[in-house]
Amino acid sequence: MQEWASQLCENRQFGSKMTDSKYFTTTKKGEIFELKAELNSDKKEKKKEAVKKVIASMTVGKDVSALFPDVVNCMQTDNLELKKLVYLYLMNYAKSQPDMAIMAVNTFVKDCEDPNPLIRALAVRTMGCIRVDKITEYLCEPLRKCLKDEDPYVRKTAAVCVAKLHDINAQLVEDQGFLDTLKDLISDSNPMVVANAVAALSEIAESHPNSNLLDLNPQTINKLLTALNECTEWGQIFILDCLANYTPRDDRESQSICERVTPRLSHANSAVVLSAVKVLMKFMEMLPKDLDYYGTLLKKLAPPLVTLLSAEPELQYVALRNINLIVQRRPEILKHEMKVFFVKYNDPIYVKLEKLDIMIRLASQANIAQVLAELKEYATEVDVDFVRKAVRAIGRCAIKVEQSAERCVSTLLDLIQTKVNYVVQEAIVVIKDIFRKYPNKYESVIATLCENLDSLDEPEARAAMIWIVGEYAERIDNADELLESFLEGFHDESTQVQLQLLTAIVKLFLKKPTETQELVQQVLSLATQDSDNPDLRDRGYIYWRLLSTDPVAAKEVVLAEKPLISEETDLIEPTLLEELICHIGTLASVYHKPPSAFVEGSRGVQHKRLPGSAGSGESVESPDTGSAAGVSDAPPAVIPSQGDLLGDLLNLDLTPPATTGPPPPATSGMQLGAMDLLGGGLDSLMGDESEPLGGDLGGSSAMGAGFGAPPAAPAASFSAPVSGGLDDLFDLGGGVGMPMGAYSPPKTVWLPAMKGKGLEISGTFARRAGVIQMEMTLTNKAMSVMTDFAIQFNRNSFGLAPAGPLQVLTPLSPNQSIEVTLPLNTVGPVMKMDPLNNLQVAVKNNIDVFYFSCQYPISMLFVEDGKMERQVFLATWKDISNDNEAQFQIKDCHLSSDAASNKLQGSNIFTIAKRTVDGQDMLYQSTKLSNGIWVLAELRVQTGNPTFTVSLAQQTVWSNHCSDCAANY
Repeated sequence: MQEWASQLCENRQFGSKMTDSKYFTTTKKGEIFELKAELNSDKKEKKKEAVKKVIASMTVGKDVSALFPDVVNCMQTDNLELKKLVYLYLMNYAKSQPDMAIMAVNTFVKDCEDPNPLIRALAVRTMGCIRVDKITEYLCEPLRKCLKDEDPYVRKTAAVCVAKLHDINAQLVEDQGFLDTLKDLISDSNPMVVANAVAALSEIAESHPNSNLLDLNPQTINKLLTALNECTEWGQIFILDCLANYTPRDDRESQSICERVTPRLSHANSAVVLSAVKVLMKFMEMLPKDLDYYGTLLKKLAPPLVTLLSAEPELQYVALRNINLIVQRRPEILKHEMKVFFVKYNDPIYVKLEKLDIMIRLASQANIAQVLAELKEYATEVDVDFVRKAVRAIGRCAIKVEQSAERCVSTLLDLIQTKVNYVVQEAIVVIKDIFRKYPNKYESVIATLCENLDSLDEPEARAAMIWIVGEYAERIDNADELLESFLEGFHDESTQVQLQLLTAIVKLFLKKPTETQELVQQVLSLATQDSDNPDLRDRGYIYWRLLSTDPVAAKEVVLAEKPLISEETDLIEPTLLEELICHIGTLASVYHKPPSAFVEGSRGVQHKRLPGSAGSGESVESPDTGSAAGVSDAPPAVIPSQGDLLGDLLNLDLTPPATTGPPPPATSGMQLGAMDLLGGGLDSLMGDESEPLGGDLGGSSAMGAGFGAPPAAPAASFSAPVSGGLDDLFDLGGGVGMPMGAYSPPKTVWLPAMKGKGLEISGTFARRAGVIQMEMTLTNKAMSVMTDFAIQFNRNSFGLAPAGPLQVLTPLSPNQSIEVTLPLNTVGPVMKMDPLNNLQVAVKNNIDVFYFSCQYPISMLFVEDGKMERQVFLATWKDISNDNEAQFQIKDCHLSSDAASNKLQGSNIFTIAKRTVDGQDMLYQSTKLSNGIWVLAELRVQTGNPTFTVSLAQQTVWSNHCSDCAANY
């Protein structure tokens, strides 16, 4: 489409001599037949007129594909104008008429050898735009010649053609060696050829990020910088974008490149300026801040950014969105340029709001008086949305610049006195935030706020006022009357107001219990019995139970000291900001989203980071490197006896769960060795060593001590639980069959995204070739890239531990999933869990540490040498008392005894003997756990009956004879 548009533009020069508008006005019938006759006319002028009419019809959407052979016949001409028009028609219809398009190949090949370089370039450009597979093979030879053409115009056109051909048939381009030729063109003497070669290689590299096509080195960079001064503005953008992908070796090289790129800041084209800013912002990361040049560069960056704000509003908006990112990263660049962001009366609203945001980011103690004067002026504007933002901005100034807080509160009170309804409501919302930032400092204004209570009609303002009354109830004489006035229309209020009102009245009751008992009972009744909102009901029940069981605990929870709100709540997350800085001048910098968030089907969207911060994330050692130290340095673990462990094995629920309720939460404490590889110790992250890992899976301790409630269910409850029962071994649970016949349960969600700050982990366990494996799918449902993954297990019943680090080799992009297999061993520290097969896991990435519990099938622990000798089996079985046996039933198992035996053998449960009694097959089986414990089984299979009976047996005290025999294996 771009090529078509450029062709039309080029053809305008011919239309200026005679008005071409007449070609667009004809609507008569039978026109196709007339055009066909004219196209086959012997007169050149008539033929050209006919082609113009065809192009005009095509432009307005008429189907003129029936004229394809007639138009193609017009290609054999020396007239450049006519040739361009025919090529334009070909580009549009070749895809729908691929067989006919081949007719034009000979003319293309011939035109590629024409003496006129314009015709040669036109031919190769058109061939590249015709996306027909049959034609591409004929394009190779002419393209090879044009890439080495003596005329630079032809070479630069051919360079772009390689990228287009690569998009159609990548393998063909690689086989023909065009990529190597393209790399050679970077050393071309003509700067436009260099720019187009860089553009083509960059485009190919984007779709194939691992190809390393643009192998940038100091020599190549020098060539690009030399070409930068002489090529066109769009060529400069291609080269600057390519430079931005280069990481200098040291600060000297970084400074050298910055010095040669800086002149581009004074370019007339705003796209060139933004591309230059992007390069400088990236390379500045490598410059020492005490360097004189660093300060000089900061000063040079400000004027071009200011100049961009004198353009038309649309360009201003794009510039402001980019400046917003730059100011978050380096506010010192524009700290003296506050005035240019002051709003003009005729600015569009989108420009006004963006300027307002940047003003707040640049606000400091030095300029706060100036900023507040402006904001107060904006609060009297007629545009309601803008006024609301201006009032909010005053509050943000108070929170950001502590010295200005008193002046900001005074300004807000002046605005409240205007009695303009929406101004008053915004001011109250803002003052609530100021109270949160500076408690017990500005409460003298509460009386003024209460005067405006009746005028509040917006949910956010009402909720803010209710919060203020509840928080400072002891200072407001008629607090109960004020809150009771809100309670009269409780069911008509929004959820936000209802929740705030419930909390405020409970606070009031805890501060003035004798006066407000009736009020609190009324609100609790409304919230729990008369409301159908689950959030409101749940909070009501929590308060009710707290107040009825332990008022002291209720006071500690509800009236707990609140954390101060942060200075900037709307800053972009640092890793995302780094990536957006690397995309300055693109749509990503306007949307403030990474390209992967809005580019559909992007095969190769690369996640970029600034060089100085690329290695700044804390390094996480692989768990296996510290596991030995962790075991040796840790205090001795209480290892359960064989009898206890086997007793628990026999007590495992081996039948399918009756409901899909959550498995019981873990109750054992988190005990780790001396070396904790997840940073700072899991104990400290959890808050208390005795706090169970299965509690708050997100690692949060927001609802701390006071409740005494049982911990939350582990993440496994979000999906069907893994029973780990015998029916799984027969593949009744819908598991994944392994090539060796071993059973592996289907993947379930272990860590949901809402608990993992966007990280979702689903997984299962498998045993392959004697190795236990934890197979996980990591999905990034957040907006930022995730890196630096590590994993660690808590002590568990069988000493399961990672046998190596968690291998996540590439950053996990937003909306991307990656499959990870983690080999496990059984040499880790041991601690008895409840249930026995419970595993507590901690996963770390660059965002946080997350905890979850999962249950592994006990069959994963069955080892390959678990087949007991017949005589040993018989002797052992006889010695076992009835008290050490447990019996279970497996339903809906439609297998013969032989099929069942073969399937169980795949999971290392071996059949020792088989006998048939009264038509019932009895299989005697043995298996051995990874810790050396033997389990014996008797499986009864009645022909035609889908219900199997299995008896498991264990011997608490083994005989010397059995111990000796067991040692042989």
